[in-house]
Formats: sequence, structure tokens, C-alpha cells
Amino acid sequence: MGDERVRVEIDGEGVADVALVRVDKMNALDTAMFQALIDAIARLRTEPKVRAVVLHGEGRAFCAGLDKASLQGIATAAAGIGDLVPRTHGLANFWQQVAWGWRELPVPVIAAVHGVAFGGGLQIALGADVRLVHAHAQLSVMEVKWGLVPDMAGCVLLTQLCRADVARDLTFTGRVVSGTEAVTLGLATRVSDDPLADARAMARQIANSNPDAIRAAKRLLNTATPVDAARVLVSEAFEQQRLIGSANQREAVQAQVEARVPVFR
Repeated sequence: MGDERVRVEIDGEGVADVALVRVDKMNALDTAMFQALIDAIARLRTEPKVRAVVLHGEGRAFCAGLDKASLQGIATAAAGIGDLVPRTHGLANFWQQVAWGWRELPVPVIAAVHGVAFGGGLQIALGADVRLVHAHAQLSVMEVKWGLVPDMAGCVLLTQLCRADVARDLTFTGRVVSGTEAVTLGLATRVSDDPLADARAMARQIANSNPDAIRAAKRLLNTATPVDAARVLVSEAFEQQRLIGSANQREAVQAQVEARVPVFR
């Protein structure tokens, strides 16, 4: 189908394959993609036979982040973002759930990252339990380019995975890092020449382990982090809501669209 965004397939071993399939847009995120990802997460929560999940993007990229139409519209009242602070999906709001929801699934999620994972696309990958990346993949916490902060659970996930100074470097600069550097910084688990094949192999190994032990291990590891996820998720929503549509945020977007240096006041 031409309007398909996400495809979910579950094999006989209990491995769920979740593919972002907006190939013509490098799997960029629009509202329909957000909804499709949330629907996929909700479905997987109700599938008792699922033992592991492989998350990947088809085509040239994992996910290029918000699409240009969404980025240009986000600074206007017509963007339809709504109130970000209320919790609509447990600890998360609608926009955070596409990343945080993977962390809350009861089974391991392995992301296979190739091409680019920018902005919201990177945050979706960070929600996985494990990230296998191609050496030449490009990753970026890119929200600062658009005058925003990472608000799809990015502030929680970054501070769980990286040293504090690394999280600040990536957030303040929005610089692009390779898959190889991403492993060094803590953004990714390991480099792979074929991330999707290796992710599927890992998922099959997990699926053939004691499912009770795997689910117990994920519950324990989720509670072992010192990051107060509930507090930070609300804080990032509050900060983002203050930025969206502000004068300097609109200028950041316009400068990117016009390929010029922004003039902030």
C-alpha cells in the first residue's frame, strides 16, 4: 500500500520484525508514521508469543527524523502538536511513545541501524535495548538545528546510555557521528557489516532462551537505571512546549529551509 508506514511480521519462533517502510521519504516521521509506530508497539504488547523484536528501516535509511513538512509546520498553530505535558501513554506523551514504548515492551528490542538515524529517528533507535549499526551509518541528535530539544524520550535515553558530557556535546552541537564513533560514545552497541542480519540472528538466539528469564532480565535492567524517567519525560515535554513556535525557534526553521545562517535575538 502506498500509504503504509510500518509493517509488523511475527514468525514461528516468536521474533517480531518491525519495519519502517516509508522508503520514498527515508522513513521520515509524519503524524501517520507516529501513529503507525504507536499501533505497532500496542499490538506487540498484546502478542504473548512474541519473544524478541527486530526494529529496522527499509530502503536507504533507518529513519531521517521529522519530515520537512512537519518541521516547517511545527512552528505554527496548524502543526497540531497539542499540549505535550499530559501523559497519554503511561509515563509518555504521544510523541515520546514511539521511542519510550520500545523500552516498555516486556521483551528485548534490537534495532538495526543503517543509512541515517537523525533526530527523532535516532531517538526511536535509542528506545531499543540493543543497537547494531553499520560502520558508515550517520547518527545525530539533530533537534538543535530546528531550535528544539530532543523530546521523544531522548533526554532520558541519552543520559542512560552516554556519559553526561557526551550527551551534552551531542545535544548542544547536533553533530553527525558515524556508526563506529557511536559505539565509542555509547549511542550504539556494536558495529556490524550487516546490522539487519545480525539483529535477526540475535533475536532468534533470544527467542530460543527461557522466555520467563528474558522477560525477568528486562524488568530488572529497566529498574536498574538511576535516571528518573517519569520526571525527565515530563520536563522535556515542558521545555519543548515552551520552545515550539517561539521567535527564535521559527527563525531556526526558516534559516534551515532557506539554507542561510540564522539570526537569533
